Amino acid sequence: MRIVALDVGSSSVRAVAYDEHGRAEPGDAHIAYDELDADHLVQACRSVLAQVGDGDALAISCFWHSLLAVDEQDRPLTPVLTWRDVAGEPPPLDAMEYHRRTGCFLHPAYWPAKLVRLAHEGVDAARYLSFGDYLLLRLAGEARTSVSTASGTGLFDPNRLRWDEETLAALGLDASRLAPVSDEPVAGVWPALGDGACSNVGAGCVVPGRAAVMIGTSAAARVVRAQDSVDPRGGLFLYRVDDSRFCEGGALSDGGNLHAWLRRTLRDIDTSQIAERPAAAHGVRFMPFLGGERSLGWNPRRHGAIEGLTFATTPLDIAQAALESVCYRLADVLDAIGDVSSVVATGGGLLANEAWLQVLADVLGEPVEVSGVAEGSARGAAVVALERLGLPVPDAPVARIVEPRPDRHEIHRHVRNEEQPDTNAFVNTDV
Repeated sequence: MRIVALDVGSSSVRAVAYDEHGRAEPGDAHIAYDELDADHLVQACRSVLAQVGDGDALAISCFWHSLLAVDEQDRPLTPVLTWRDVAGEPPPLDAMEYHRRTGCFLHPAYWPAKLVRLAHEGVDAARYLSFGDYLLLRLAGEARTSVSTASGTGLFDPNRLRWDEETLAALGLDASRLAPVSDEPVAGVWPALGDGACSNVGAGCVVPGRAAVMIGTSAAARVVRAQDSVDPRGGLFLYRVDDSRFCEGGALSDGGNLHAWLRRTLRDIDTSQIAERPAAAHGVRFMPFLGGERSLGWNPRRHGAIEGLTFATTPLDIAQAALESVCYRLADVLDAIGDVSSVVATGGGLLANEAWLQVLADVLGEPVEVSGVAEGSARGAAVVALERLGLPVPDAPVARIVEPRPDRHEIHRHVRNEEQPDTNAFVNTDV
């Protein structure tokens, strides 16, 4: 049995082949891109698949929340819109009730605000697809959306496993203009799963007490719950892995992209030694909202800020404060999740930065297990496919454990207590 996994991200795509035990073959294929043109992305996917070769099945992980408007011949009318496209206002819905039904927020990262915006711009779409749906259409001839992908749109009820009628009614949208929801494969290709869900599965974080903390382009902390139903909780999203497992957590719009911004803005600043500097001794407070706020406040109009600058402040002080601030926000999400007994670090932005890993452990005050899986989302997609084929998959490997330093944890804990994040901001409908 050979499973080929395709990991489609917002900046690159990678194909990896796995055997029946979930072990990656050597020689994956990778292509980066700058523009999110749907057909260009499809061609990039075809190219990496050709390099890796055929398998017995194709499993796909694709970035959550993407939206593509297509005409009656399924030709794209728009670029692929992502969570980073935050122009537009959501329809007038009760924010608390909307979150209770959909597990999502009245935030323009989700489809409702984008659909309102496209209507105002006069986009006359026959239907709306995620990029994963469109990719399945081009590879296998039929557009379907998985339960996982649908749960990240903001139009889906993850408990009732169907499109949310009240949200569709507020948008004047009929479900026939959306891809049918199905987890069944088409010509050997499984409908794409959300990349965050795949990341948890790939890293072995599939029980409620075991959280995946990921820093890639963005950042997130998530747990998986195998339950019949779950009530959405304040500040936390509630999506799906599949029809038997939920994915709960929080996402930050600033992660590896913030680190890249620091390097550009501070002239290739080297952050490799920040863990050896005194913790939070710079006196700088960095608010990591350059991309707006998602968890826990879900305020797209919130912006980044730096407080406490003096003539003695150095570029490294600013960079250290910025990376510490991301860890503080991830800790806030983990606190909101609650009952987390172990944390696994994953994502290229975190696994490639030893200093950031150490700061994360210091902030949490708990050991951080470093995932031994190089491509968590790709492996997760392959593991779900193997599970559906009835094949057992061994546990995900852990490369090492980063231990916290108690003295530094106390300093970070004091700083976090001073900040007191507003975990109830999501109830504000003025977004």
